[in-house]
Amino acid sequence: MANILIVDDSPTELHVLTTMLTRHGFSVIAASNGEEGVEKARADKPDLILMDVVMPGMNGFQAARQIANDPDTGDIPIIIVSTKDQETDKMWGLRQGAKDYVTKPVQEKELLSAINALLDS
Repeated sequence: MANILIVDDSPTELHVLTTMLTRHGFSVIAASNGEEGVEKARADKPDLILMDVVMPGMNGFQAARQIANDPDTGDIPIIIVSTKDQETDKMWGLRQGAKDYVTKPVQEKELLSAINALLDS
């Protein structure tokens, strides 16, 4: 069973994503901001990270870059999950180290497809 870290400051989004993932057999860890996400990525070494962008303090782009550039966590795939849906946002997210970019509101089928593609690679 894959362990997924969800980094999102919205309790509603955390609940929706956690419910979606646990229903499909994933184990979930949650972090409510970028700093906590980076710490939990280092401590728990999840199989994959779902990263929101707009959060207080360290945003998701900054957190993704820190995780991707850290030798201890750089091999953990990151999927940005954000309401920011401009092509420039997607390109920037991928340049920060994310492997994929999914926009909110999240479509369960699309998210699971992105997760499985990265976990199977």
